[in-house]
This record gives sequence, structure tokens and C-alpha cells, in this order.
Amino acid sequence: MNIGFIAHDAKKTLLQNLCVAYRGILSKHTLYATGTSGRLIEEASGLNVRKFLAGHVGGVQQLALLIEQNELDLMVFLCDPLKPKKHEPDAHQIVTLCDVHNVPLATNLATAELLIKSLGRGEMEWREIYR
Repeated sequence: MNIGFIAHDAKKTLLQNLCVAYRGILSKHTLYATGTSGRLIEEASGLNVRKFLAGHVGGVQQLALLIEQNELDLMVFLCDPLKPKKHEPDAHQIVTLCDVHNVPLATNLATAELLIKSLGRGEMEWREIYR
């Protein structure tokens, strides 16, 4: 499965901790992320991440393209809805594309954990058929 990751600045440490906690599951899949998020995931967890540009300079659009091409099976976008900043990626585009293309999306830690645990139990295999 192909999994995408983005995190607003205030949520990057949370994203790192999530990837460390679920390293065993995530290591069996192909991971994609915007530049900074990907680098931080690699540093914290040792996982291999295919990194795009930083989110605010095109990385979000690169991940969006994977969604549009039906190449992404799960998306984790840890947003900070209380303190959005102009230079941080806009969640609206990703949310819309995931809804249009039927890609499971987590925008908070609780949902991210549920989706990753589901992935670990093999409950996301329907995405392979969907592709």
C-alpha cells in the first residue's frame, strides 16, 4: 500500500511519534511525504520515505497528484485547525481529493491510529481491488 503523510508545523512531533509507534506496520508499505515531514519521519523512525518538496512550495500538490492518479491508498494529514499559518499546506485540497477518489484520510491522531491498525490487520486490501 502507498501511504501519504503531511503535518502542520505544530503537529510534526506528533507525526514522528506516530511513525515510531507503528514502525512495524509502516515498514511493510511505501511511504510518501512532503519534504520536511518526510525527513523528520526518517530521522525519528528509520523508515524509508519518498520525499516531495516542502508542502508550501509544491509538496502538497505532488501528493495531490498521487491521489488523483489513484496511486495513494491512505493519507495522514495531521492538521492544526486552531493555529493555521499562511505558509503551511492547505488541508482543504487534500480532504476534497480524498473524498472524490475514496482514499481513507486521517486528520488527527485518533483516526490515524485506527487506519494504521486497520492496515496492519489487512483490512485495507479493498484498496488494491479499487485500483
